[in-house]
Amino acid sequence: MNEKILVIHGPCLNLLGVREPQVYGRTTLAEIDAALREEGARLGLEVECLQSNHEGVIVDAILAGRGSAAGLIINAAAYTHYSIAIREAISASGLPAVEVHLSNIYAREEFRHKSVIAPVVRGQICGLGPDGYVLALRWLARYLSQN
Repeated sequence: MNEKILVIHGPCLNLLGVREPQVYGRTTLAEIDAALREEGARLGLEVECLQSNHEGVIVDAILAGRGSAAGLIINAAAYTHYSIAIREAISASGLPAVEVHLSNIYAREEFRHKSVIAPVVRGQICGLGPDGYVLALRWLARYLSQN
């Protein structure tokens, strides 16, 4: 396959493993990225990971992926709930995308129950911790092989 999957992690996810471990777990972002690269290699996919606390960097990365990536996995973190710019970038990219959240956003504070990006992604995985990322990657691999 040798296609590239872009993985974007939003604000504060660089603090995984130490920030609210009762909510987000003890797995670090580096461990998630390593697991994704390992699974990607097994699936014949190149995995490129990016974390940013800045909305514009995320928008630019999504749009740059339009010409270089075959799919997108995104945990927009807090931007999930209000970033129309990220939503528009996902839509404009044309990339098949999966939204991932470590925690179950629907079992948390009410403001987290709304995802403005959900309508422009193929699916959403939440509440499964780091496994959600690997599941998203496996789904994208299957989707790409069928399309």
